[in-house]
Amino acid sequence: MSAAEAEPTLIGSVQRALRLIDIVANSPRPLPAKMLAAITGLTPGTTYNLVRTLVHEGYLNAEPDGLVLGARFPAFQQQVDSRGVFLARVRAALRDVTEVVGATAYLSRFHDGEMHLVDIVDAIRNPRVELWVGLQSSAHATALGKQILADLPDDERLDYLSRHRLEELTPRTISDRRTLLTQLEHSPGWTVDQEEYAIGATCVAVPVIAPGVTASLAISLPTDRAVVDRALVTTLQREARRLSLQLGAASLDGDAGPEFTI
Repeated sequence: MSAAEAEPTLIGSVQRALRLIDIVANSPRPLPAKMLAAITGLTPGTTYNLVRTLVHEGYLNAEPDGLVLGARFPAFQQQVDSRGVFLARVRAALRDVTEVVGATAYLSRFHDGEMHLVDIVDAIRNPRVELWVGLQSSAHATALGKQILADLPDDERLDYLSRHRLEELTPRTISDRRTLLTQLEHSPGWTVDQEEYAIGATCVAVPVIAPGVTASLAISLPTDRAVVDRALVTTLQREARRLSLQLGAASLDGDAGPEFTI
């Protein structure tokens, strides 16, 4: 057997491109091209050229905060455990919500007894509320957290509140346990936070329903321009149903991973 037959010809650029896809597929957060270059040791120029090609072909998708998997990634149409696939599905679904509603969209979930902020997609005209206190310490003051608390069974809700202080983040924060429980028990199927987490910001949340999953979808708006009416809530509920179908119970029911870092 000749040396040529024993050692097949390998295309280096293809190997490098596949390496980039593999790294993005296993990342729980979007990765900037500069970070990909640092991880792989490739030059920035080579990395940007490969990324540009992969985005053009649909294997990667460029988001404002980095790269996620694109719709042509084979496993994107399957129920898989890849953190990158899960992130890409979440990002695509939240992007739809942002475009329909015109407001920054948030997805949170309840897993292993704690709240987790899964992802955020900013609206150009209505950017995100600055999250100066993590969701695990502020669930009582956010629409995202209150929606999840309202959907929990009574024993899990009481257990969560017994383990977390109800800190007064703004003068409007409900920090009295009895008052909060009364509000949660009479939730109409959606929740609102009117400057309870941050002055000047109003957030609205609806449940994301899937077997074995407790999650919530929310949007944020400047209080002086927020119109929280039945039309808005109905739109959010419709988008939440679509989100649930796109993500699927298997994806949401996997490992929660670390809380989103702003």
